[in-house]
Amino acid sequence: MCECIAVVSGKGGTGKTSFVAGVGTALAQAGKKVLCIDCDIGLRNLDLALGLADRALMDFSDVAQNRCSLSNAVVGLPGLEKLHLLTAPARSRGRPVEQSQFLDLLAQARERYDYCLLDAPAGLGSAFQLAICGADHVIVVTTSDAASLRDAQHTVMELSRFPRGTLHLVVNRVRKKMLRHMHATIDDAIDSAGLPLLGVVPEDDGLPLALNRGVPLLLSGDELAATAYKNIARRILGQRVPLMHIK
Repeated sequence: MCECIAVVSGKGGTGKTSFVAGVGTALAQAGKKVLCIDCDIGLRNLDLALGLADRALMDFSDVAQNRCSLSNAVVGLPGLEKLHLLTAPARSRGRPVEQSQFLDLLAQARERYDYCLLDAPAGLGSAFQLAICGADHVIVVTTSDAASLRDAQHTVMELSRFPRGTLHLVVNRVRKKMLRHMHATIDDAIDSAGLPLLGVVPEDDGLPLALNRGVPLLLSGDELAATAYKNIARRILGQRVPLMHIK
């Protein structure tokens, strides 16, 4: 059965889109059929993170409002046939997509994929609500700074309808110079957000390099963040994986 997982953050700059691309790639490498949906209308960047810049001609609004089929709108990743992208509209046009229409779109995705990862926009507006309306699980991505943690708290308050066990926390962009204090920092993040920890992702210079080359991180080398994404994907698949040791 397909799982729809919304990946959210209270503020921008947490690395949420790179996270969706990385974990989506890792799940596809594990043999799962994965659809990544960019829900950030007007500010879409998931295509860049997946190395599919400007490849998509249609977007999720075209599918949701019956202008084209899901199979015609998705774009596949060369060399990884199990991973597909459904991009967001480049700009708002016409009537906005309603939640009922988006739920119908997700129903189609559930018939064809094992996992659907929804890259929600930063903030708590209507596009955020659209991204979470049909999700089975939600991953809140935060960094360890105070502003991001506070926004994560506010985001969790908006997710009160989700039952215990369906919300998880990822602490992203952990810097090496903070690693001596990492356990305290991570504990603070868990306490602040009030969610169980799904994983920790280190800051990685390989991310912007891969982005500039137009190559997904997991297909460009064994970077630290790539290892973290793979570990998180394994946990999503139900495997018990210890937190990675970052040197």
